[in-house]
Amino acid sequence: MLRVRLVLAYMSWCLRLGARPWRYFQLNAPWFNEQRRLFSKLDMDRLIPDRWRLPQQPLADLKMPDDWPVFLKPEWGQNARGIRLARNPREYQALREQLLAGGTVPHLVQAAAPGRREFEVFWIRDATDAGRAAVFSVTETLNASGRDWPVNSINNPHTGHRSLSLSPEQQGRLWQWMRELPPFRIARAGLRADNFEAVLNGDFHIIEINLFVPMPLTLLDQDLPLKQRHAFISPAMRALAALTRALPKEQTPKRIFWPMFFLNYRTGR
Repeated sequence: MLRVRLVLAYMSWCLRLGARPWRYFQLNAPWFNEQRRLFSKLDMDRLIPDRWRLPQQPLADLKMPDDWPVFLKPEWGQNARGIRLARNPREYQALREQLLAGGTVPHLVQAAAPGRREFEVFWIRDATDAGRAAVFSVTETLNASGRDWPVNSINNPHTGHRSLSLSPEQQGRLWQWMRELPPFRIARAGLRADNFEAVLNGDFHIIEINLFVPMPLTLLDQDLPLKQRHAFISPAMRALAALTRALPKEQTPKRIFWPMFFLNYRTGR
């Protein structure tokens, strides 16, 4: 129901502000790879500053990873669909052969990030000042499985979420780091670090950047009162509608929705 509320609130604010809701898919169009017809994780990787980047390579490359474990992941996907973990060369070779034989979606190999905790940073930029975040939230992703390298996902029954309450000073420090990424208009970045203080100090690795339809995971915190979660939705979707309306008219539109829709279907099979 929260997803439905997000969509309905966004449509309602678009109507009230005079925005065209179908232009939502153009918000991050500058980073859509038209040749590959996807938001490529390889492209995203090149945009991450070196100190936060994890070693990553196409699965089709013959080079064996240097360290273990590694994650084998589709070049594009949502909610951790299709991600596998290889703890050693034997597991890696077996998974690699299986995935390359399937051949429908290109896969990547990503080194496991150091750090014991996982945080998701979500933002929507201000429509009148791109240097500001109109919406900004941080959610810690938790896992109750007891495994060392869990694949967290909203589809994983062991995954939970805890919304963090940030002071203005903490939000300013973290937003300073996020501004070192390209000016994505709406995004969710997954960070791995030993603790949240390390995140504030810029001592983290980025494991994922979601640009297509990033969900604000703060809404999945079951300990957050439902009234408070619903109170987040309307101002957030107002900011998103305003940002949609403010899209530059000279920005060249790209066909994004249907290629991503069918790619998401193939990845989830």
